[in-house]
Amino acid sequence: MLLSATPPPGPRPAQEARLYEEAARHRGLTPPRTHPLASITWLGPAASNPALAYRVGGDPAHLAESRRWIEAAVRLPHWGKAHMPDRDLDAGWLLHHLSLAYRWIGDDLPDGVRALLRYKLLLQGRRMYEYAVASEGGWWSSSYWQNHNWICYAGLATAGYVLGKEEWTERAKDNLGTVLDVMPEDGSHAEGVVYWRYGVPFLAIHLDLLQEAEGIDWWGRGGFLSRTFDYRLHQMAPGFAFNVDHGDCHDRRSGHSAGLYYRLAAQYGIPEAQWLGDLSSGELLWQEAAESGVRPGILPEAYLEYLWYDPSVAGARPTATRAFFPDLGLLAARTGWDDDATLVSFKASPGGGHRAWETSAKHRAERGWETLDQGHHHPDSGSFVLVSQGAFLAVDEGYSNRKRAAHHNLLLVDGQGYADEDRYHVYKDIPYERQARQRDVLVSPDSGWAHATAEIAAMYDPALRVRRLDRTLVFTPSGRLVLLDLAEADAEREWTFLLQTDRPTEPRPDGGRLIRSGAASALVRQFAPSDTTVVSEATEVEANPTSSTPELRITRTLHTLRATTARSAHGLFLTAIVPDVDPDTEPTAVKRVVCAQGEGVAFGEETVLLSPVARRIRTGAVSADAAAVLLGGDGSAPYVVAATRLERDGRALLDVAEPYTGKVG
Repeated sequence: MLLSATPPPGPRPAQEARLYEEAARHRGLTPPRTHPLASITWLGPAASNPALAYRVGGDPAHLAESRRWIEAAVRLPHWGKAHMPDRDLDAGWLLHHLSLAYRWIGDDLPDGVRALLRYKLLLQGRRMYEYAVASEGGWWSSSYWQNHNWICYAGLATAGYVLGKEEWTERAKDNLGTVLDVMPEDGSHAEGVVYWRYGVPFLAIHLDLLQEAEGIDWWGRGGFLSRTFDYRLHQMAPGFAFNVDHGDCHDRRSGHSAGLYYRLAAQYGIPEAQWLGDLSSGELLWQEAAESGVRPGILPEAYLEYLWYDPSVAGARPTATRAFFPDLGLLAARTGWDDDATLVSFKASPGGGHRAWETSAKHRAERGWETLDQGHHHPDSGSFVLVSQGAFLAVDEGYSNRKRAAHHNLLLVDGQGYADEDRYHVYKDIPYERQARQRDVLVSPDSGWAHATAEIAAMYDPALRVRRLDRTLVFTPSGRLVLLDLAEADAEREWTFLLQTDRPTEPRPDGGRLIRSGAASALVRQFAPSDTTVVSEATEVEANPTSSTPELRITRTLHTLRATTARSAHGLFLTAIVPDVDPDTEPTAVKRVVCAQGEGVAFGEETVLLSPVARRIRTGAVSADAAAVLLGGDGSAPYVVAATRLERDGRALLDVAEPYTGKVG
């Protein structure tokens, strides 16, 4: 498709209109005569989109426009200025786009321009190739789970196929094979949604090139590409415009890649991806383009949308409301997809995810290579994001350079977050054993319940002697949250519960707190402990999201609610969050359930009973040996987690030898 500029057969009027519009978008700009201080990645698509438009429609104005930007790019002595000139993202982007332009319109360029472009591509490709060889086992050359690796090698491969440089394409192909083999099979991505949309399209680009140039079909290799749309889908806020911002996310608007959606839809027959491609290249396009903090952004993908759109794939609006991605320990659950629906996203895993953590440890031991560069992964295991009524209520920090657990919805021990944090690469050089994980996961599409317990004690300084720090999160069918945090240490500690919001929470006469965000709201009720010291304070987070533009700074103010216990060797927080409450009236009935053993919260018709460690639940009506018993209204069957026995109102409903998770009856 890409090399021959040949899309799947059939009409594509919307994609053609997008291509022509993008081909003309820069006509009022003057190309730079010297290298700007900022990134020049945008110069590549400024040339390739009009080149394809000329190839499609034959308008000489598009040829002239492409030539303008080609000449600007080739006269720059280096591609990239502030950070790793000729050896990183700027060079990778331009190699890809200008090589395609050379392939598509090279015969129509004046001889001198064509010769200069070819010379420049050979020069830049050689620089990139030599750096990749020299730095093997170090930076992006062997950072298999990282967007720099995917982009730079895809750029080198494009140039290699266009110019006939087999040593470039072979090296890039070897790397691609390794990437596909070691990426998580569940399709999740530890760098977060923004870097998913920035980097994963280049994996698809490389696969497209490989298939067309060499007849090698690796689209099924490893499983990541075939499942990654599900990861992206379930990290969308209700209404589809915004994204959950786990990991480094410049903003909540930089998550869509219409071109990639179309390619995944065509390759794997995913109707939801086709539908979302239409939405993100249509209704959502210009707002994302205007508000996105990632450059060059979504608009330059017009060439991919045109070439990757397959009109034979029927689109369908998403309906699935629950998902769990075991490699990243990521649980996502929602009440629906409409703008006012409620979503929670809850995660816990080792740095980079389980597979990257395990595989990179082998690379380190067997080869002496550092292959896990996870600067975009945060100290956020056990944290969650809550979206409801079209607004973010419990929020993440987004992008940061000095990453801290205190910037997330987490817990502190004696005021401390994770060991070795407060730096960019929070997982670099830490012990292999320092891993978080999820257990006791329930994802129930039919009932709406979701449950998981994050084990995060290993992430804290060993000097604190934390034996246990487990967070259990339950999402009810109506979108309410229950959090149970259980902590143990070998000495008395102060335990601090953190909740991050975009606006300060407001105290209520009943002892609860109110979260507001625009017209949206949620009630926070902390039932235990009863003697915490509660403060609300502003937390400033600053970051430079791109080394290619050192002077760029983004800042964000979080409003942090802190609830701190008296010193104790044991800590317990039982918290309920009820979205969509009327701030001026009494909230929906929410109360603590009296339990002889275990902990419980009732929301009228929904009841959550928890005992994630002892696994013994005793109330007036329920007796269970289980981590959780989840009760809905209208006489619906209960759900259990890790249960061997359940009695309700004296009637035995479950009695099994092995722990069972799911519906009872």
